[in-house]
Amino acid sequence: MAGTAPIGIFDSGYGGLTIFEKIREALPDRDFLYLGDNARAPYGPRSFEVVLEFARQATEHLFARGCPLVIFACNTASAKALRSIQRNDLPRSSDPTRRVLGVIRPTVEAADALSRTKHVGVVGTEGTIASRSYELEMRKLFPEIRVVSEACPMWVPLVENGETEAPAAEYFVKRHLDALFSRDGKIDTLILGCTHYPVLLPLIRKFLPAGTRAFPQGACVAESLKDYLARHPEMARRISRGGNAAFLTTESAERFSRAAEIFLRARERVRAERIELK
Repeated sequence: MAGTAPIGIFDSGYGGLTIFEKIREALPDRDFLYLGDNARAPYGPRSFEVVLEFARQATEHLFARGCPLVIFACNTASAKALRSIQRNDLPRSSDPTRRVLGVIRPTVEAADALSRTKHVGVVGTEGTIASRSYELEMRKLFPEIRVVSEACPMWVPLVENGETEAPAAEYFVKRHLDALFSRDGKIDTLILGCTHYPVLLPLIRKFLPAGTRAFPQGACVAESLKDYLARHPEMARRISRGGNAAFLTTESAERFSRAAEIFLRARERVRAERIELK
């Protein structure tokens, strides 16, 4: 169809592939363009100002490639940059009808539906946890829910270096989960507030208290996007169909392809294009 283009999906690196995978399952006939800013990852320890600038550059690149809709499949970018881009950048852009959506709101909405005790835990990067985005969004939408958070700075390096079955992985997963649940033993729903963490899910489940459910984000983000397009047919008409996916990285294309197999569970050979953001 003339005048249509892919959905853009942006992440600081590889973790957003876990979101992309679920979105593609929910919308198999749509086209996608994934951008991983691997050369500047991780975003977690970076300041709000730096993350905002990086997210702006990625968004503009995807817009320049025609994407009318960009998904921030990155908790840190969603926490530190999404609102500013939505409120300040989009209204002044050359096409203010384009949209940028994040992962935090749909995750919060799904957590409310899952939790029986209304005590929810969040594990994430230092940047996501320091932003308090989950607490603030939960307070706004579901003020009766208590949120307890734990920063897990070692979890992403363990995943990206293929050490998820090493003794160090077990040590750091147990350490942070013990710390989280020691502060609130009523938590029955655990949000995995980083897109890398589903790779650690078998290990995370090993150390969860009985009756607690770990909560990856991919499925709820995918369902939220599917609902969004159903409610906004004018946007849905701008998304191209064909079931194709392309991949961009700011690092080595070959390295991206190898790492992508970890996150996509070797279902396919990913061929990436290296780009520069500025």
